[in-house]
Amino acid sequence: MVRDTFDAIINQIEVRQNLSKLRQEIKEEENRVALLYYLSDKKELLPPFLKHEDAKTRKNAVLLMGDLQLDEYLPWIVEGYKNETQRFVKSSYLVALRNFDYREYLPYLKECLEQLLSIELVDENRKHIEEEIRELTSLIVTIEGVRKHTFTGDHKKSKLLLLTNRNHIPVTLTQVQQITPTAKAFNAGVMVKTDELEEIRTIRTYQEMLFVLDQVSVCPVNPIQAAKMVSEGNVVSYLEERHREATPFYFRVEVKSKMELSKKSEFAKKFASELERLTKRKMINSTSQYEVEIRFIENKDGNFNIVLKLFTIKDNRFAYRKQAIASSIRPVNAALTVALAKEYMKEDAQVLDPFCGVGTMLIERHKQVKAYSTYGLDIYGEAIEAARENTQAARQVIHYVNRDFFDFQHEYLFDEIITDMPFTNSAKQEQTIIDLYGRFFKKAYLHLKEDGIIIMYCHNRELAKRNGLAAGFVLLKEYEISRKEGTYVMIFEKEE
Repeated sequence: MVRDTFDAIINQIEVRQNLSKLRQEIKEEENRVALLYYLSDKKELLPPFLKHEDAKTRKNAVLLMGDLQLDEYLPWIVEGYKNETQRFVKSSYLVALRNFDYREYLPYLKECLEQLLSIELVDENRKHIEEEIRELTSLIVTIEGVRKHTFTGDHKKSKLLLLTNRNHIPVTLTQVQQITPTAKAFNAGVMVKTDELEEIRTIRTYQEMLFVLDQVSVCPVNPIQAAKMVSEGNVVSYLEERHREATPFYFRVEVKSKMELSKKSEFAKKFASELERLTKRKMINSTSQYEVEIRFIENKDGNFNIVLKLFTIKDNRFAYRKQAIASSIRPVNAALTVALAKEYMKEDAQVLDPFCGVGTMLIERHKQVKAYSTYGLDIYGEAIEAARENTQAARQVIHYVNRDFFDFQHEYLFDEIITDMPFTNSAKQEQTIIDLYGRFFKKAYLHLKEDGIIIMYCHNRELAKRNGLAAGFVLLKEYEISRKEGTYVMIFEKEE
């Protein structure tokens, strides 16, 4: 099949269409290998198409050569780029270059970029020049990387948004207000203006930290106007004041809106190009190697709220979690669970997690209220090994046992069981989960002291209620974590 398509190209039969067809065919690796074998003594037949009179044929030809990744094609592609007269085709040569080791041509690519930046943009040339600039920048950054910036703004007055679980904003708000009393809640978390960022960064229950520019926080849904406002809002100086190294800053754009994906992509591209121009490339767009995210969030008025996320700030709150498995609870949810359950925990308690996974829940529990003797069980040996590694990184002592909870025996009773209950999205395994809840509460009853409690993060609220009550527990408290995910924190106490 690929041979026939290639032969049709060489025989000048519907060349443009067959070049495109061949590109589609070799997306299957088997076809690609077959074509490369067939090309072993015919490699020189493709490059002449880079001089074809039809611009779109040249475009399809160079993209095919890039797909084939034959080293012999690299000089041809560079030479084709030099000689290409149609602006809308030139970026295709750069796309093809991605698949080669082009570092010897880096000085030339830099010269091309400088020349493009000196061209005055008008409506007729803007789209294709901006596209070429993006591709050249990407090629250069891929080889040279970006200069990493060191965040130094812990004591610089900054307006922050701490995004939290929307059902439990007060948990984080209370902690922030102990540091900065003027902090306030808003619909997605906590808003605070502070120069004590170093302390706030240690709070374990916020999900994400975002920065609000001092001079601009809202813009219309117009990429050119938005870029102008962000530039005039002194985004460059804002970042320079909070980092040791100078410009450029590499950024990406994130658009959170009900807009169609194509429109969001168009907004992001136009905004990024215009911001690069207005800041004289002190801000450079990069979708892979970036340290700043400029995020646009559609508000109820139909405009965009503007915030920054700085990846130069290292989030070390959960640095202990070196290992995880697919079913592992998110650390921030474990931190929220123990924060909600804090009043029910005893200091120096004897604690058991019968489904401990990689140990996150037990580690977070000990960080919230110091435990005395702590045990974690799991039937998966891989999880137990990961839990041991994570616990060592957290500098805690927890005893892990690779054993099924329902076969577990212990010489003394526990004050507390804390766990992230197993769950499934498979209808076939639903009965297994139903049976597990019934067995769990009966077994837990045997391992708890008379006033012992269960702190449970679960996806099966009704199963927990029904089986807990049937086994002799009273439900003390329940907290909805996510209605969408169906997750709850439930606290049971063993009845005397």
